[in-house]
Amino acid sequence: MNTILKTLLPPLIGMLLFIGIWALVAQTTPTLPGPVKTWASAVQLFSDPFYRKGPNDQGIGWNILASLQRVAIGFGMAAAIGIPLGFMIGRFRFLNAMTAPIISLLRPVSPLAWLPIGLLVFKAANPAAIWVIFISSIWPMIINTAVGVNRIPQDYMNVAKVLNLSEWKIFTKILFPAVLPYMITGIRLSIGVAWLVIVAAEMLTGGVGIGFWVWDEWNNLNVEHIIIAIFIVGIVGLLLEQMLVLLAKRFSYE
Repeated sequence: MNTILKTLLPPLIGMLLFIGIWALVAQTTPTLPGPVKTWASAVQLFSDPFYRKGPNDQGIGWNILASLQRVAIGFGMAAAIGIPLGFMIGRFRFLNAMTAPIISLLRPVSPLAWLPIGLLVFKAANPAAIWVIFISSIWPMIINTAVGVNRIPQDYMNVAKVLNLSEWKIFTKILFPAVLPYMITGIRLSIGVAWLVIVAAEMLTGGVGIGFWVWDEWNNLNVEHIIIAIFIVGIVGLLLEQMLVLLAKRFSYE
C-alpha cells in the first residue's frame, strides 16, 4: 500500500498543482478558458468524435486518425530507408565518410523548411506533409543505428573474419543483436519528432488532421478546443512513446 501511495502521490500532486495554476491564470485572463469550462467542452466534443458533416467538418476522432495515418506512412518510409542505411554507414568506412557531410548539413534544417520542397515536387498537401515527416524523422534512425554499429567491439569482427562468416551471418549474428538497443532509441526519437512535425505541417497544408483542426478552431476563436487539442497531442505522443518503451524492454539485448 505504501509503495502504491509513493508511486501515485507525486504525479497526483503535480497534476493538481498544474490545474490549480491553470484555474488561477484563467481567472485573471478572461479570454483563457479554465479547467471546468474546458472539461465540459471536451465531454461534448468526445460525445460524438466520428461525425461527418463535410470534408472540412469532421469529428475529432477522424482528425486524430488522419494525423496518425500520415505519421505511420512517413515514419514507416523513414524506418525502411534509415535503418538499413544506418547499418551500411556504420559498417563501411568509405560510405560513412561520404555521407557524413550530407547528414551534418541536412539534419539541423527546420522540418517546416522542407514543406515548400514537398509542395513543389508532389503538387499536393497530403504527400507534402508525409514528406516532411519522412525527412524529419529519418536522421535519428540513421545516426543511432550507425553509432551502434561503430561501438561493436572489434574483437567480434575479428572473430567473424577468422570464421569467414558471410555478410548475412555477420548482420544476423553480430550486428543486429548488438545494435538493437541503439536502433530502438533512434526509433523512439524519430516517432517523437514525427508526431511533433505533423501538427505544424497540417496547420500549413490544411485538410483533415489534428493540426488543421487546431488552426480551424483558432480561426473560429474556440480556445477551449485548442487547449483540448494540446492535451490530445500530448497524450497521443505519450502513448506512442510508451509503446516503444515496452518494445525496447521486450527486445532488450544483453
